[in-house]
Amino acid sequence: MKPHIVVLGGNFAGLGSAQKIRQYCGDTVRITVLDRKDYLLFVPNIPAEVYEDRDPSKTLSMDLRSTLAEDDIDFIQGEVKALDVDAKRVDFVPNERPGAASESLHYDYVVVAVGNRLAFDKIEGFAEHGHTCTDFYYGNKLRRYLHNDYKGGPVAIGSARFHQGDGTKDIKLYGGHAFPSAEAACEGPPVETMLATATWLKEHGMGGPEKVTVFTPAGLIAEDAGEQVVGNLLKIASGMGFNYVNNGKDITRITKDGVELAGGQNIEAELKIIFPDWVPHDFLKGLPISDSEGFVVTDTTMRNPKYPNVFAAGDAAAITVPKLGGIGHAEGEIVAKQIAKDLGRMSAAEADKELEPVVYCIGDMGANQAFYIRSNSWFGGPDQVLKMGHVPFLLKMQYKNLFFKTRGKMPDWGLDASKLLAEKMFAA
Repeated sequence: MKPHIVVLGGNFAGLGSAQKIRQYCGDTVRITVLDRKDYLLFVPNIPAEVYEDRDPSKTLSMDLRSTLAEDDIDFIQGEVKALDVDAKRVDFVPNERPGAASESLHYDYVVVAVGNRLAFDKIEGFAEHGHTCTDFYYGNKLRRYLHNDYKGGPVAIGSARFHQGDGTKDIKLYGGHAFPSAEAACEGPPVETMLATATWLKEHGMGGPEKVTVFTPAGLIAEDAGEQVVGNLLKIASGMGFNYVNNGKDITRITKDGVELAGGQNIEAELKIIFPDWVPHDFLKGLPISDSEGFVVTDTTMRNPKYPNVFAAGDAAAITVPKLGGIGHAEGEIVAKQIAKDLGRMSAAEADKELEPVVYCIGDMGANQAFYIRSNSWFGGPDQVLKMGHVPFLLKMQYKNLFFKTRGKMPDWGLDASKLLAEKMFAA
């Protein structure tokens, strides 16, 4: 009987892992993807759609059933309720219609790629007074507010405190560098939204950067991009007139009049765009594969040290910090190669390349401009690159188009081509 590989989650990390497993293992395995929704949500481009007054649900979703069927991968739409790593069993409830009975899947390998909960429900006042752009519902809520209800008052944009857990305490990167600790899960989106908001205000005759305050729980916003990159960004932002609040510690509450921070700062704002804590799903908490918060512990080959048939990729993995799609994509490749090695389909020399995380971020700035960041210095690497201009914007848009055209199977040359275009040829 073919080994059964169950992939929990079907967004970037889950889909990429499943497709790469099929590529490297061929028809020697049976693959099942389980996700609560039957479409992939292309999160990175939601802000661009919102500020252009386009419904992101019409342009940024990709059907999972037909995509997976192209590679003979089974799909189940359901909510994971429990993972028993000793019994090699996943318990889930099919959720196409309410009232389904609990079901189980048995596996030989499991890949945990369920992402995280975005803990807006932990932020007092968010439902009444907050906005964000993390999915279709909230994106459209913000889009309608901007274009129908916003009166032109001050804007606050920033992050709640991230609780990282202890799952990376033994990880060493780039020649022995200790794994860093983050106070925000991912601050590319706040920086992107800050710049795009200022452009939108200017285009609508409501002011510009001077109306926008960006805040962070950390001493330095987007610290994972590297001090040099962030320093340059802050210098540019300050020159444009943006307001900046650091060491906010956490969001205490959101009110009609603004944002109150645990660091003691109160930011006046009519519009509050918030990015929350990233929290593991409840079924992962307390498992022998999980850390103190519930993130899945792995080594740098994405394999759990205690349970070698358990892998993680994407935001559910403790090693994925910041919570960034590009890192999850690289992890899915590693997972697939490790399984292929176990099954005799790939040599150890080819499969055992360890994760070397890199922060890749392209953020829309509005007006057909974007910033491009490639940096590994936070992890102990040598690189910090920041570019701004029209070419990064084109790269961001074309990446999405190519992703949908290839059904997620991005060509191997794509990243190298992006680096060449953004860093060497055209960008300022």
